[in-house]
Amino acid sequence: MTIERIKPDPGQESVWDYPRPPKCEVCSELIKIILDGKVIVESNQTKRVLETSHPPVYYIPTEDICMELLEPTQEQSWCEWKGKARYFDVVLGERRIENAAWSYPKPTPALEAIRDHLAFYPHLMDACFVNDERVQPQAGGFYGGWITSKIVGPFKGEPGTQGW
Repeated sequence: MTIERIKPDPGQESVWDYPRPPKCEVCSELIKIILDGKVIVESNQTKRVLETSHPPVYYIPTEDICMELLEPTQEQSWCEWKGKARYFDVVLGERRIENAAWSYPKPTPALEAIRDHLAFYPHLMDACFVNDERVQPQAGGFYGGWITSKIVGPFKGEPGTQGW
């Protein structure tokens, strides 16, 4: 199967230009997450992890997250590039969203910058924004990429991209 890279317009990025293994970069764009009308994340000091075929994943420092709404779970996963992830439920009132956020407490040396940061699945939140643009979640329940008009694919997880 041949995947056709979408050519980015000026001001856009192609996920096919992102590196493998992934890299982390400082991001000063305003990241906001809303749940039940409440802003639970607001930060302009995030880290963006960029990896070939994936939309960016934003890692938010804990001081910019309503941490009182997060409860650690027993869920864990392993990433060859980042290490062992642990997961968190988001609990707001009677609403519990299981394994909605994750972190790497002891990331690999190459991605040490994401220590003490958490990422959120945008498809599980009511709304996620980069600056004033509402993001589209990356397809597939496992991936946590944030798609904006500045990012072009095709993206891993979309129909027809299985087997990458």
